Amino acid sequence: MKTIARRRDLAFAVVGATGAVGSEFIELLQSNGVDPQRVRLFASERSAGRVIEVGGRPVTVEALRPGCFAGVTIAFFSAGKGISKTWAPQAIASGAWVVDNSSCFRMDPAVPLVIPEVNPDAIDACDGPSIVAVPNCSTIVALVAATPLHRVARVRRMTVATYQAASGAGAAAMRELEAQVHDHVASRPMKTDIFGRQYLFNCFSHNSAIGADGYNEEEAKLLHETRKIWDDPDVRVTATCVRVPVLRAHAEAIGLEFETALSEARAREILASAPGVEIVDDRVNNRFPEPLQAAGRDPVLVGRIRADWSLDPGMGLQMFVAGDQIRIGAALTGWRIAELIATRLAATRAT
Repeated sequence: MKTIARRRDLAFAVVGATGAVGSEFIELLQSNGVDPQRVRLFASERSAGRVIEVGGRPVTVEALRPGCFAGVTIAFFSAGKGISKTWAPQAIASGAWVVDNSSCFRMDPAVPLVIPEVNPDAIDACDGPSIVAVPNCSTIVALVAATPLHRVARVRRMTVATYQAASGAGAAAMRELEAQVHDHVASRPMKTDIFGRQYLFNCFSHNSAIGADGYNEEEAKLLHETRKIWDDPDVRVTATCVRVPVLRAHAEAIGLEFETALSEARAREILASAPGVEIVDDRVNNRFPEPLQAAGRDPVLVGRIRADWSLDPGMGLQMFVAGDQIRIGAALTGWRIAELIATRLAATRAT
């Protein structure tokens, strides 16, 4: 959509502009034709002064400082929880809306947690400039695929196994995976600064902290964020999250148990018309969602759609999905939230 580009009254900031998600926000600003003179870029002190081209024009990266959000309408935050906690309230105080990609505010009852394809109306609760949280990447990928079915048959229980790419741990993790490829070819010891272990030719439990119950933070996010987004405190969710040696785009195996019967054929019809979903389900040629197919693209790919043999007929489905963690799992969802904000601001000014 080009709605934002046509709005000359909007100004933007990207916090964390030199990171993987920040770079994707810059690409979205460019591809949507936003005037680079309406864009400000922020990063750490060590990146301040770096020049990044936006829409064919150089934009100098700035360090965050008091008052730096003056004149900004929408600020995209993708620099981590600590930066968001300190600086997002200052952006709000300056009159900017904050689209936050960190985990800082997701479970705050006063902050809407939004996937535009799922619960766009959640921002209606905001009274003036506010923080709008972007869910975790694995939650976004799962719920873009599962929600269309949930709306028809109500999901009682969801099981998820994730296969998460290096992109979920940031640009440095992506570079380390690439470096390990070169190290392997050259028969050199592999650098393991990010994960403390070999990533290439390996997979391991997600690197987030593990609680006393044995679940890690990534798995807990899938439970708590799903309940908040669906506004359903009773839905049961369990997950196992794993890092795999893929550069970009996450894959997930999802099992759904329904409250009312839903046939496989009807599920396919629903998914075929669902926003943000593309069906890739070729049983004859064994072609199903793959991270390489999803990387750099907007939709969540959905395939391996089949009845769950462990449940009564019609009461459950299994499927396999893939989505680009940097785009739909982060920046693109943030961008679509900004479109919702821009539409809201236009309606407010029209009244």
